[in-house]
Amino acid sequence: MSISQITAETNERMTRSIENLKKEFSRVRTGRATPALLDGIKVDYYGTPTPLAQLGNISTPEPRQLIIQPWEKTLLSAIEKAILASDLGINPQNDGNVVRLNMPELTEERRRDLVKNSKKLAEDDKVAVRNIRRDSNEKIKKLEKDKELSLDDSKKSQDDIQKITDKYIKLIDDMLAVKEKEILEV
Repeated sequence: MSISQITAETNERMTRSIENLKKEFSRVRTGRATPALLDGIKVDYYGTPTPLAQLGNISTPEPRQLIIQPWEKTLLSAIEKAILASDLGINPQNDGNVVRLNMPELTEERRRDLVKNSKKLAEDDKVAVRNIRRDSNEKIKKLEKDKELSLDDSKKSQDDIQKITDKYIKLIDDMLAVKEKEILEV
C-alpha cells in the first residue's frame, strides 16, 4: 500500500465518520419539526419492519408540526404505535386520514440535556477520527519498518495524516457549535 492510498483511505474513512455524525445530529430533536426526526422509526408493514418514510408522505405545514399521510389508511394505527414505541417522546394524533405530530416547546433543562447528548455524539466521532489516524500511522510505520519508506518520508506522511485529522476534528467542532446554537435557540 502506498502513501497516497493510505492518505486517500484516511480521508474517505473520516468523511464517512462525518456523514454518520450528520445523520446522528439530524435525529437530535430541536424545537423545530423536521422529517429527519422520523428516520429511525420502523413500522410493522404486513410483518416487515419498514422505514416510516417509505409508507407515506411526511410534510411540515408549520414549524412545530409534522403530518404523516400514509399511502394506505390501514397503516394509521401501525404508524401511531411505532411512533409511541420510539424514543421521540411525542404523542401522535390520528384523525382517520393523517397522523399529526405536534412538537412540544423544549424546556431549558431538556435543551441542556440535548446539548450534552450532542457533545457526547461529537466526542464519540472525534474518537473515531483519532482511531482512523492511529490506524493510518500504524500502516505508515509498518512501511518504514519494512524499508519501503524512509524515516523522513514516514515523518512527513504522519504529519500529513495529522493535518487531515485536525481538519476533520475542526469540522466536528463546527458542526457541534451549529447544533448547539440550533438547540438553544428559543
